[in-house]
Formats: sequence, C-alpha cells, structure tokens
Amino acid sequence: MYVNLYTRTVCPLCEKAKDQLLKLAQQFPLVINEIDIYQNDRLLEKYHLMIPVVEIDGKEIDYGMIDVETIRRYLLERDDEFVEH
Repeated sequence: MYVNLYTRTVCPLCEKAKDQLLKLAQQFPLVINEIDIYQNDRLLEKYHLMIPVVEIDGKEIDYGMIDVETIRRYLLERDDEFVEH
C-alpha cells in the first residue's frame, strides 16, 4: 500500500503524522513517500493550508491534525486487498 505524506520543512504536525504512519507500518504493509509541497508549485497551491496530508493510493484520507484511527479504519476496510501482518 503506497502512502504519500505531503509535508513541508519545520512542521511539527508533519513530524507527528510521520511518526503515526511509521507505527501503522508495523501493522500494515505500507510504503511511505514523504513529499515536500514546497518543491512543486501545484502541490503548494493545493495543500498549502492543509498539511500534513495523508494520501493512500491516490485518495486523501486525512489532513491537518492527523487522526491515526481514521487511517487505521481506512486500512482495515481495505483488508480484502492486503493482509494485516
């Protein structure tokens, strides 16, 4: 399962979101891709006020103050596509 984490430098919420995703990666087969929105004008315009943003397989799952349970529920709903390990 591919996870994009849209972030920026010096972002405490982004660091917290990354830590939460790394914990989830111990339970689910996640590949986390951290993307700095300041490296792409389109992403900066789209996500500037939303970061961090967690996107899984092209779907925005949560943003801002990330709720790990929201992400966990999304992953569990997709359990037919992968097995928790």
